[in-house]
Amino acid sequence: MQYVISILGILVVLFFAWLASSNRKEIKFKPIIIMLVIQILLSLLLLNTEVGLVIIKGVAAVFSRLLEFASEGVSFVFGGIANEGESPFFLTVLLPIVFISVLIGILQHLKILPFLMKGIGLLLSKINGMGKLESYNAVASLMVGQSEVFITLKKQLGMLSNQRLYTLCASAMSTVSMSIVGAYMTMLEPKYVVTALVLNLFGGFIIATIINPYTVDPQEDILEIQEQEKQSFFEMLGEYILDGFKVAIIVGAMLIGFIALMAAFNYVFELLFNVSFQTILGYIFAPIAFLMGIPFSEAVSAGAIMATKLLTNEFVAMLDLSGGNYHFSERTMGILSVFLVSFANFSSIGIIVGAVKSLNEKQGNAVARFGLKLLYGATLVSILSSIIVSFVL
Repeated sequence: MQYVISILGILVVLFFAWLASSNRKEIKFKPIIIMLVIQILLSLLLLNTEVGLVIIKGVAAVFSRLLEFASEGVSFVFGGIANEGESPFFLTVLLPIVFISVLIGILQHLKILPFLMKGIGLLLSKINGMGKLESYNAVASLMVGQSEVFITLKKQLGMLSNQRLYTLCASAMSTVSMSIVGAYMTMLEPKYVVTALVLNLFGGFIIATIINPYTVDPQEDILEIQEQEKQSFFEMLGEYILDGFKVAIIVGAMLIGFIALMAAFNYVFELLFNVSFQTILGYIFAPIAFLMGIPFSEAVSAGAIMATKLLTNEFVAMLDLSGGNYHFSERTMGILSVFLVSFANFSSIGIIVGAVKSLNEKQGNAVARFGLKLLYGATLVSILSSIIVSFVL
């Protein structure tokens, strides 16, 4: 029965993507099938094999050590602020983003990241049936973030059709930045975070291929990456340190606002209707949770967390999942964890529109017009990744 529901879930996701397709006759089914098979095989590898266990443990160990290094700097500046035995979220989860941001800056400066992004992107373009630009952008979004990736494509933004622009933005919203992966691993099991990163990469191509099908002219498929301005090593360090700190502050501010707002909504709804706002959202999203492979008995609570992520952001939902009074099974925890690892929420529309508009106002306005369609597609990617994982858990 478990597999029947998962297969039904995949078909429903693909059907909803098909409903929103801009050109159903041009959908390429062969790469879609290939990428679905790749997703299932990668899930099996990462979650159900000894090799996968070694990979996950290796990645988790690397990020664990990086967080230890980061805590040295945080303790030096903020040591003594927290009570003994306490671990404030801002100090232990958000501020380490500064150190991870610095490492990304160093890898960029040494040309290691651009080499990896180009190489992996070229390999992906042979599988997904899309152009080199789209494939590069998906990998770059994962490594440098949904805002910063557009800076590397500044030269080409003005020449892109709306179709190609949609695919680039959809990739940016479907993935997450490596700079905050360490923060996710403090709230969710690392194996689900790593698995989600890989699955979302392919899921983004699958959904974009259906919603936004087109054929790239090989002569137009030229990848021109904007080189960063020449900086000394220490200029670069200073810039990435400040960028990382800005991200930590922005995420912290958003958490304060969204969590407070959610508490206020819950209070008002309980006062007026004797039921919390999140519970109502849970009933609305429960059918989706069930299609993702979550049992009926847990579907409403799971649906509430899914809705929280969509309306606020993934951090709020992860905190709710890890710190809430839930009694989910291990399988449900895995499915939900994978769903939460993406930037698919309403605030991301503004972030992506702002990033593109700052580089090219005309293209930024175009992104604003299909912003809701972007969120629709990115949410389908998260649901698809969760369903794929439900096959192997």
